[in-house]
Amino acid sequence: MQAVETSPIRGRKMRFTWNDGPTKGKTYEHMFYENGTVDFHAADADRSPATQEKSPQQKPAYAAERVADGVYAVSYLAKGYTLTAVLNFGDRRIVGFASDASHWYPVHGSFEVVS
Repeated sequence: MQAVETSPIRGRKMRFTWNDGPTKGKTYEHMFYENGTVDFHAADADRSPATQEKSPQQKPAYAAERVADGVYAVSYLAKGYTLTAVLNFGDRRIVGFASDASHWYPVHGSFEVVS
């Protein structure tokens, strides 16, 4: 019987730093909750108590799937943008695609696990 691999995404806070695409040069902090929702913001954004809390209905759902050992795909749709990215936990690189109703961008970057 094969052991079940624990998701390195679910229940984790991560920072994504983008090398290209619409958010080139910016870092976004993502919290991937155990309940399957995600909350994210620019790392330098105002995080006063009034801006931090969202109900689960306001947080977009995400999916995360294992692709290979140490490689996971994650995707979510939020505020008109879709992000689908592959995270390589071996070298901490991200490759993916961001899109809205009229634009599509290949994106590359790096990530770190915060907690």
